[in-house]
Amino acid sequence: MQKLEFSLEYKRIEEEIGGLPVIIVAAGNSTRMKGTDKRFVPLVGVPVLARTMAAFQNCSLISEIAVVTGEDKIADVKRLAAAYAIDKLSFVAVGGSSREDSVKNGLLLFKDKYEKALVHDCARPLVPVEVIERVAEALGRFNSVTCAVPLKDTVKRVDENGMVTETPSRTELVSIQTPQGVNIEKFLSAAKDIDLSLFTDDTSVMEAAGEKTKTVEGDYRNIKITTPEDIDLASTLIEKEL
Repeated sequence: MQKLEFSLEYKRIEEEIGGLPVIIVAAGNSTRMKGTDKRFVPLVGVPVLARTMAAFQNCSLISEIAVVTGEDKIADVKRLAAAYAIDKLSFVAVGGSSREDSVKNGLLLFKDKYEKALVHDCARPLVPVEVIERVAEALGRFNSVTCAVPLKDTVKRVDENGMVTETPSRTELVSIQTPQGVNIEKFLSAAKDIDLSLFTDDTSVMEAAGEKTKTVEGDYRNIKITTPEDIDLASTLIEKEL
């Protein structure tokens, strides 16, 4: 069996944090991938989901992995985990009708064992171990955490006619990535009172319940594979590190 090894050097802080579970959200339908299932498309010979699981497999702070996916993909996920020696995989569960419904389903698997958990997009297979560590460390002190990077582009707010109404200062804006971290009980409590289909990230659910979110440094390599062009970019980034 092939086991992925990343060459990243990172400090070990297990004694400070303890083991955390991670929910990998892999229930999307890849609508912008022109018929390609991004979960299983190869990146330099290794499927996207295998690389994503391996990133957390190789992080000593992660104790368990759960993947939430479509019911028809459960067997495929298990086969992939076996092929790449992902022995931290504890659950493969069915996702929900929206991203945050899928997150809720994943958190329910761990609610009786853990206080907090990480959540990560399957489509971010290049997440460095250092980023996982930073989120995990901050989650020891906060109930809602996300990694983020400064915006490189100017952002403008426009109206329904495409006319600019505002140009916010970039100094106050960041681009959000995953993994994110949440207090499981607080997230599930918040999820009872809101429409989860209106939310696209986990910390927004926490913020809707009155929690403040801590940001930590992300990484520009931690790209999200959304379109076919992203496959080429991710492959290039991987080849540069080989």
